[in-house]
Amino acid sequence: MQHIEAMKIEHLSFVILFFISVTSYSQEKNFIDQPYVETNAKVDTLVTPDEIYLNIIITEKDTKGRTSVEELESKMEAKLKEIGVDTRNDLTLNDLSSNFKKYFLKQQDILKSKLYSVKTYDAVTAGRIIVELENIGISNVSLDRTEFSKIEQLRFTLRSKAVLKAKKQATYMVEPLNQKVGAAIYISDLTENFTYQLQGRVAGVSIRGYSSNKKFESADIEFEKIPVETTLNVRFKLEE
Repeated sequence: MQHIEAMKIEHLSFVILFFISVTSYSQEKNFIDQPYVETNAKVDTLVTPDEIYLNIIITEKDTKGRTSVEELESKMEAKLKEIGVDTRNDLTLNDLSSNFKKYFLKQQDILKSKLYSVKTYDAVTAGRIIVELENIGISNVSLDRTEFSKIEQLRFTLRSKAVLKAKKQATYMVEPLNQKVGAAIYISDLTENFTYQLQGRVAGVSIRGYSSNKKFESADIEFEKIPVETTLNVRFKLEE
């Protein structure tokens, strides 16, 4: 009985798949039978990151064990609050580790370390964090990643611009033929992964003209802008 039921389900799946294939073929055939013009349109832009993530490593090794991780943590949190960071929401503990291997092999004191992530919203604050933490003995601060918070709205905007660009291109293409561009009958987003082109990489940051005895100035820090793009394939019906 189970074998028969399995055969029925398999047969039903085949019928459904066959129906979908025939329907798709018919739609494609009807589509091809129409006179149309096809064009690809690419639109890109550069955006300034408004979410900046820094990694902060606090380790007793930096002070040769003279200052505990707990003391460094307290100094770090106080300094971040002074800068204006919301430590309750924008400071996260990512990792806690101790050099147990070194301790057991050499019978030395355990040198603890902690990894924090801090989120900021502009390059000036990020630069202040890097500089001010170095001033209190926490120099292991690095850029993790940058993001743009309004990426979803940007997607819609770029796609709209790409469609308008595609129609303009199609119009120029058919004008010499004394034909007109009609309604769009097919639109496909060719962007395989619509996201930052620097995904998996860190947008560059540089601090210029800074030394330990020089006060930090906001103009000293820069972030690379993030390039974002989309490409659409559009087919328009041709009209006489």
